[in-house]
Amino acid sequence: MERNNAIDFIKFFAIFAVLVIHIFPRDNQIGLFILDNFSRFAVPFFFTASGYFFGKKIIHTKDSIDYFKRYIVRITKLYVCWLFFYMMYDVLIIYKVAADAPNEFEQYFNHFSFLDLIYYGRGTSGYQLWFLPALIWSVIILFGFFKFKKVRLLLIASLILNLIGLFGQSYSVFYDFPLSTRDALFIGLFYTTLGFFFAFNKIFKKAKAITAKTYLLLIFIFAAIQAAEGYLLDKVLSGGYGEYFLSTIFLTSFLFLFVLNNNTLGKGLFITKIGGRALGIYIVHVFFINIFDIILLELDMDDISDNLFLKLFKTLIIFTMSYIAYDLLQYLKRCLNRLRYVKTS
Repeated sequence: MERNNAIDFIKFFAIFAVLVIHIFPRDNQIGLFILDNFSRFAVPFFFTASGYFFGKKIIHTKDSIDYFKRYIVRITKLYVCWLFFYMMYDVLIIYKVAADAPNEFEQYFNHFSFLDLIYYGRGTSGYQLWFLPALIWSVIILFGFFKFKKVRLLLIASLILNLIGLFGQSYSVFYDFPLSTRDALFIGLFYTTLGFFFAFNKIFKKAKAITAKTYLLLIFIFAAIQAAEGYLLDKVLSGGYGEYFLSTIFLTSFLFLFVLNNNTLGKGLFITKIGGRALGIYIVHVFFINIFDIILLELDMDDISDNLFLKLFKTLIIFTMSYIAYDLLQYLKRCLNRLRYVKTS
């Protein structure tokens, strides 16, 4: 399967956008609020890329069930390991700061529900981990529909669910949907299925007739609409916090079609290599955000935490540390695998 460098190239900007969302205060200035809303393409793009690569593998493998099982096991292991990591981090923090540690421990572990752990991926300080169970469940549902040759039906159904999910997010000003919609059913499933659809190139041959300049213009237009939509819904209509919008669907679709038709974009660039580590940076960066904030608190400097230049410095430092840390973990993993191979051979 030919490598698409453009996907990793865009992943670099997508993972940087995630850090912007998590680090910069969205309500301080209009410019930062707009920047936050511009960045909302990131997670939908990650879901779409995951669905695309899963689809490509399914197309080119003889045993789709075997690959599906290995894929789910790999993502599940990743989720369980990092869920445990953030749990242990939380326990250490409780031990350090709690006046009544045993009682705090009991409250901490009792607040987890079954759905929190296996579906929503929430409850720990690693709030970003929700992406992994959402991807797992999205792929499970997607594969089931694929085996029954009903992916088109799923794309339509998941789009409807995504639109309904807007009322639990940005459009709650019109109707406050009673369920949490930051999950597989309302976000992950549609974008993962969309990426899976993009994997079947024959469906999108007509898209190749559109020039790169046209795609870039469409991307710019819908990025601007997404920022305007977020501003209108929150600041003007007082709808509150939103994570994705109607315009996000169009922005993500045109952005992904652009990378599919310009697959050598970013080839050989260092940022493209970093983009290839986007999932690792995504998983680990919240840990470094927490550590950075603890250091500021210990130095009695938390009062300057909203300083724009400090936020920029913090973003660059955390981005760099997250990349190095995850790259180091992958290196250690390869060393352990080689050592295990030597012992068994």
